Amino acid sequence: QVQLVESGGGLVQAGGSLRLSCAASGRTFSSYTMGWFRQAPGKEREFVAGITWRGGITYYADSLKGRFTISRDNAKNTVYLEMNSLKPEDTAVYYCAASRFTQPTMNPRSYDSWGQGTQVTVSS
Repeated sequence: QVQLVESGGGLVQAGGSLRLSCAASGRTFSSYTMGWFRQAPGKEREFVAGITWRGGITYYADSLKGRFTISRDNAKNTVYLEMNSLKPEDTAVYYCAASRFTQPTMNPRSYDSWGQGTQVTVSS
């Protein structure tokens, strides 16, 4: 397993942008498929975006395509989530996760390492 630590969350006005980072420890980071999920109060954890271990293939929740961008830098053991045109409904705790699957999946159970989460709050 890898250990994951998210950062970059905060309070932003609607229409603003944030860039989340997820730093991983462990020599095998580059072999993991990585994903971002989010969970709002009272709601289930939902898939946001995923990226294959080489970074060549990315996946997004349909509702977020065009606003969010996932990327990774294996040399820095870091995965990023660039979020633009933020809306109040994007308010949630955002988690990064690592999976042994070769392709990102939307199912949280496919991911076996999770970070502690970072709060994103979008004000109207």
